[in-house]
Amino acid sequence: MAVVAKRLIPRCIGAKVLLLGAFTLALYLNMGVCQNLPKTNSASPKYDLKAETKLNGTLEEVKLFDFATRKDFVELVLKSGDIRIVVYVCPKPFQDEMGITFTKGDAITITGAKIKQQESDVILVRELVRGQDTLLFRDDKGNPVWDSRTGK
Repeated sequence: MAVVAKRLIPRCIGAKVLLLGAFTLALYLNMGVCQNLPKTNSASPKYDLKAETKLNGTLEEVKLFDFATRKDFVELVLKSGDIRIVVYVCPKPFQDEMGITFTKGDAITITGAKIKQQESDVILVRELVRGQDTLLFRDDKGNPVWDSRTGK
């Protein structure tokens, strides 16, 4: 009997260590899942046809920024009188594929929906007119004309 008892003791200790390890792992995983993760702007704001407006102005700045799930969204700053208006246009891959370029000083007219982005007002462009060119970025319901997965 003494031989059998010696073999059972190491197995019991091993089982206790294994059980304690599994419990500790489950506890830490649960704590990690329950933490508040930093909020990112992963949802694309909805285009509101009721908030649609038309503006004329001069292009003051062109830049790329993170918008919704994209890290390469084209943002324009339009100057209309004394007002500077931030305008969200389209993903950079769509701009490149369509051969669209924006140059500081261009006189443009935009049709788009005003939205609240953080603490400022921004316009989601549906249509942009520059000279004789009319560029459509959203359909008549406000849905983007580019593929949301590829940005093209």
